[in-house]
Amino acid sequence: MSPVATAVSPAARPRGLKPDWISDPKVWRTEVLAGLVVALALIPEAISFSIIAGVDPALGLFASFTMAVTISIVGGRRAMISAATGAVALVIAPLNREHGLGYLIAAVILAGVFQIVLGALGVAKLMRFVPRSVMVGFVNSLAILIFMAQVPEMRNVPWAVYPLIVAGLALMVFFPKVTKVVPAPLVSIAVLTVVTVAAGIAVPTVGDKGALPSSLPVPGLPDVPLTLDTLTTIAPYALAMALVGLMESLMTAKLVDEITDTHSSKTRESVGQGIANIVTGFFGGMGGCAMIGQTMINVKVSGARTRVSTFLAGAFLMVLCIAFGPVVSDIPMAALVAVMVMVSFATFDWHSVTPRTLKRMPAGEIAVMVITVAAVVTTHNLAIGVVVGSVTAMVIFARRVAHLAEVTRVTGPDGTGVLYTVTGELFFASSNDLVGRFDYAADPEKVVIDLSAAHIWDASSVAALDAVETKYARRGKTVEITGLNTPSADLHGRLSGELVAGH
Repeated sequence: MSPVATAVSPAARPRGLKPDWISDPKVWRTEVLAGLVVALALIPEAISFSIIAGVDPALGLFASFTMAVTISIVGGRRAMISAATGAVALVIAPLNREHGLGYLIAAVILAGVFQIVLGALGVAKLMRFVPRSVMVGFVNSLAILIFMAQVPEMRNVPWAVYPLIVAGLALMVFFPKVTKVVPAPLVSIAVLTVVTVAAGIAVPTVGDKGALPSSLPVPGLPDVPLTLDTLTTIAPYALAMALVGLMESLMTAKLVDEITDTHSSKTRESVGQGIANIVTGFFGGMGGCAMIGQTMINVKVSGARTRVSTFLAGAFLMVLCIAFGPVVSDIPMAALVAVMVMVSFATFDWHSVTPRTLKRMPAGEIAVMVITVAAVVTTHNLAIGVVVGSVTAMVIFARRVAHLAEVTRVTGPDGTGVLYTVTGELFFASSNDLVGRFDYAADPEKVVIDLSAAHIWDASSVAALDAVETKYARRGKTVEITGLNTPSADLHGRLSGELVAGH
């Protein structure tokens, strides 16, 4: 078991007791080494995302530094990594291309404001509506995207890249069997770097991705006119960035909750993401959100559990760039590719695709998982996949529940009355065909509709019952509705007769 796995949660820790990362040297070592591994993995990713956004690589590295350091203090999920991301880069790239860097920075700051507002309004509570099948699809598509992102690094490269990747994977598989004191990814990166430099092997390196910054970012204001026209220009991009960033961050936080078996404040995380983006914007960064791949390195591979690893990931990033730039530039990309490939395999939920699991799972659940994965892989946007998967799950659920609504007809012994028993959940999907389940012409003058085994959920169901009463009334017959539970009776009493035009 990891030395941090038994760490006492802040809620359970007695007042005055020092946190584990202070009192336990093993936890401190784990957090420091995890932060170092994440920092090394962040550098090429941040540079790549900067290229996607069309900005100088330094802006992506600055964003990763300020996001990680800030969110380690104000975020709601311990050990989660936030930095510059591809999803945010894709959203803001058109703004930078059409209006320039100043507008991009202003949009990052405004996106942070939007995230704070959305967090305060309780947008995090929407996470409860994300089904497990969508979560599994999210995790699997994440693993696929992480792997796919490494494929370009394995195309049109010197042959030596391939044995280096294999060697890196072998080190990460077998080194933990020797000792777990030092994270295997860090050992793999160090060994492959020494080998390539000592042997003079010519392979792509981190330095080939772009120049590393030589100084810390300096705070300042975006170079844009403070006018309504500027606001209307950046607002759509800022809102899109805020939504995409929150979606990925909250989904990542939920994933880490499950991995670590701990709870985190999603509202605090939402507000924290906003604060981090505002700080990042004022320091000239390109903005960002939770980084799922780096979070998996930190939590699942390295075993980090505290805010220390997140803070140090950002701090080490700047130290590595400024103080050890030439050394970091010599790290072969093959080493980082091997780390990310291992992360993708560790992230994928292999149990979810075993024949035994697929055989037992309902077809609808499997369809939702597959649709989520397909949407993410097609669009390369995790947020879109989650939305598409959740909507699909809701539609399937509505169809399933709608079929449970049944109407049974029983004629009275003397033939002067008829009793209809309605069972199931009445809402828009199940109540639409309710009107056609009654025999208006043949029924006697008195009709009783028993709803004691049913529940009215919405106005559509009340309107359907009103339509049934109207059809009987046109034939001079009376309808008595009985058995309504309290919530159904309240809704029916409030809306009955008020849903027809003219009332």
